[in-house]
Amino acid sequence: MIGTATPALTEQGSWAMDDLLWNLAQPLLPPAPSHERGGRTRIDDKTILRAIFYILRTGIQWRALPFGFGVAATTVHARFQEWRAAGFFERLHAAALEAYDEAGGIQWEWLSVDGAMTKAPLGQEATGRNPTDRGKSGTKRSVVTDGRGQVLGIAVAGANRNDHLLLGRTLDAIVVPRPEPSPDHPQNVCLDKGYDYAAARDALAERDYTAHIRSRGEEQRSIRDLPGYRARRWVVERTHSWMNRYRRILVRWEKKVDNYLAMLQLACANRTIHAAAALAAP
Repeated sequence: MIGTATPALTEQGSWAMDDLLWNLAQPLLPPAPSHERGGRTRIDDKTILRAIFYILRTGIQWRALPFGFGVAATTVHARFQEWRAAGFFERLHAAALEAYDEAGGIQWEWLSVDGAMTKAPLGQEATGRNPTDRGKSGTKRSVVTDGRGQVLGIAVAGANRNDHLLLGRTLDAIVVPRPEPSPDHPQNVCLDKGYDYAAARDALAERDYTAHIRSRGEEQRSIRDLPGYRARRWVVERTHSWMNRYRRILVRWEKKVDNYLAMLQLACANRTIHAAAALAAP
């Protein structure tokens, strides 16, 4: 089913996928099924990915996909499910981080972790009563970022899941190989007071991370009282704010948690590959 007409896709600015993301994605896509016995001509992958990206950016329903894409929404959704099951979106996120790292990007010395809750009106898996939204259905995304705020790993749970209980899962979700920490090159993790529990400290120690747990007030006092002190935890809060600009993430409509995670990974891959390109530019 296809929705109403729309202006030319080239006029849609930030809602449209650019070639930087497509060039990263193309070699990672799973092979198309064989059509030796006939059947309809398969819609090209670039058109499908552009449509998925448009849905991610705008937050529209699948069935509201504009005519301008020239493809049925059911076809786009079926290909999305096919790619998600094949692990494409996780590979895309990892490939973007690898390009970012090659450009000198990943800062492993100072990581940050934090969770953010969003509405999940239709969510079924990994949802719970949101204590900040009158107990309505909600979901929580927990992310770990590098020192510049690029997402390294994501975990999803119900909105009623405490942040510190997701810490181990979040750190284990990092999609690229982690360098071995050492006394000269430790890997510090900045956290707020929501993680000030023995379970969180144990999760960090088991994985050889160094914990830095501060409240916002304590961090502000350090900035004021310690010359040369640099605030570090704010990058993960900025990242959550940035992620909410992708309207399919701002409100979770996916019933399956794996579909929601795939949308998160696509958004992170797009941001990271553009960060890599900016670092690599002369």
